[in-house]
Amino acid sequence: MIVGHLPAGYLYGRFVSAKLAGTRADPRQVLIAALVGSVFPDIDMLYFLLVDERQHHHHTYWTHYPIVWLAFLFAAFIVFRLCSRRRREAVLAMIFTSAAILHLVLDSIVGDVRWFAPFVDRTYAMFSVPALHQPWWFNFVLHWSFGLEILLSAWALWCWRRQRAIV
Repeated sequence: MIVGHLPAGYLYGRFVSAKLAGTRADPRQVLIAALVGSVFPDIDMLYFLLVDERQHHHHTYWTHYPIVWLAFLFAAFIVFRLCSRRRREAVLAMIFTSAAILHLVLDSIVGDVRWFAPFVDRTYAMFSVPALHQPWWFNFVLHWSFGLEILLSAWALWCWRRQRAIV
């Protein structure tokens, strides 16, 4: 997924904000947590480009290991259940980490994700993108799955414009 993570995070944040309406959760903070979480696993691109010199695919780094995000989600849930004074922060952490998991689910459509890493070194993707064009990203832009990203982006834009028209 190239451009779909942020729109998906926006849609997820809007959905969660609606579900938390009537609670003390700040809708802006919920949306920010979802947006940042939806793109955060790709922070490894900095390491990939600046340190690793593109030697390993960025999906091989720990930020793309589902077990890491599930552990963070579990820890945030424990804090939520046990610490009444930290509930708001725990809710935001759960939204952030679940948005990161959403990132990995979206990556799994055509990108290789190691769902059982570090225990099993096997990648999983629902579909493959054949390497037919140069540069590499052309293969993704010309693949049918990019249409899903365009749909996500259009849906997010429509929701955003609708929200702004109401306010």
